[in-house]
Amino acid sequence: MKRTFYSLALGLTSLTMMPSASAQNGNVGRLTGKFVQPANGRQCAAMEVLDRQLATDPQMAQRMAEIEARTSRFVANPVANRAALTGPVTIPVVVHVLYNTNAENVSDTQVQAQINVLNQDFAKTNADASLIPAAFGSAAASTNVRFALAKRDPNGAATNGIIHKSTRVKSWSTNDAMKQSKRGGDDAWDTSKYLNIWVCDLGQGLLGYAQFPGGAASTDGVVVLYSSLPGGTAAPYDKGRTATHEVGHWLNLRHIWGDASCGNDLVSDTPTQQTSNYGCPSFPKVTCSNGPNGDMFMNYMDYTDDACMYMFSNGQSSRMDALFASGGARASLLTSTGATAPLVATTAVETLTVFPNPTSGQLSIRTGLNTPAIGWQVKVYDLRGLEMPQARTAATGTLDVSGLPTGLYHLVLTNGKSIQHQSFRKE
Repeated sequence: MKRTFYSLALGLTSLTMMPSASAQNGNVGRLTGKFVQPANGRQCAAMEVLDRQLATDPQMAQRMAEIEARTSRFVANPVANRAALTGPVTIPVVVHVLYNTNAENVSDTQVQAQINVLNQDFAKTNADASLIPAAFGSAAASTNVRFALAKRDPNGAATNGIIHKSTRVKSWSTNDAMKQSKRGGDDAWDTSKYLNIWVCDLGQGLLGYAQFPGGAASTDGVVVLYSSLPGGTAAPYDKGRTATHEVGHWLNLRHIWGDASCGNDLVSDTPTQQTSNYGCPSFPKVTCSNGPNGDMFMNYMDYTDDACMYMFSNGQSSRMDALFASGGARASLLTSTGATAPLVATTAVETLTVFPNPTSGQLSIRTGLNTPAIGWQVKVYDLRGLEMPQARTAATGTLDVSGLPTGLYHLVLTNGKSIQHQSFRKE
């Protein structure tokens, strides 16, 4: 997860690793061993959050092992890989904007800009894709995942997919409090039908974090710092790539260095690399004997600056696809109607006909089916706008205008739902 728990105040630290998820043994977690974090501080909370969830949910490890085993089978079978998706998957997104100050209440325009960045990055239509080194050009993927702000909420009502909620909480951590209304946050929409993204002010230099597939439904989704959205103030992390990185985790991608020294990210076409990269490295940067091309540091799942990450690999795309295959952990999103606007019931307005016109005495008011206009009230006005009380309803659908002076008149007809206007001449 990209730069997600960043603090210059933190020094060198070490983390105990758990067994790696692999196609051979189905284990979940981190590689066995010790990994010394770089001097610029502990960068990522994704694995920390995963560790906490595994410790508190005894069944989660088994769920993740099953997801990994299914992913390995999917990636190993090219026929199934091609047949799984007939076109891009459009994921309905709901964005929960939690704000304590006006600056944190990002605009709908900025939220839409973030969705645009996600779509460009996952479709490889991002302008900076042209910077991908030729050595990695054939590995760069246009994935099968797209995103759209929700148009229908879980109750079937129309929505723009953006919730703005004022909160007394000044900053948030990785404890998922922003995902709970009772703790000042906002409850997730049905996580089997929507990608929930919480945008808020994160403390301790945290840029964001995500939940891997297999976690609890109530906390499933992505959290990003409000100022990391495109045009935000979190430079050099202000181009929306934090969300791209975190959604990558939500779609079952690990850090490209495998969270260990020369670790395994479970993807075959991403070079093994020593550790995370920062800033904007020069190509090639060779580590772990991965020459001559070196690290794929421009991958979204590394830690480089927003301006210096601009690709997913084909192998990463295949891991995403596995989630949407039959029985996949995210397959329920395929049938979500969240991105489809609800049908608005409309009632055809009757077109009324008034005849004979001109008339000397009686006007018939008829519907399009040539039946008397029942339930319509009629008022008559002269050309000065004065109401003519002499005109009286004679029978259902009939108006007696015999008491009116000769001239042109205006009819206003209403049934309580719509209004129609007609004109006639009295002879």
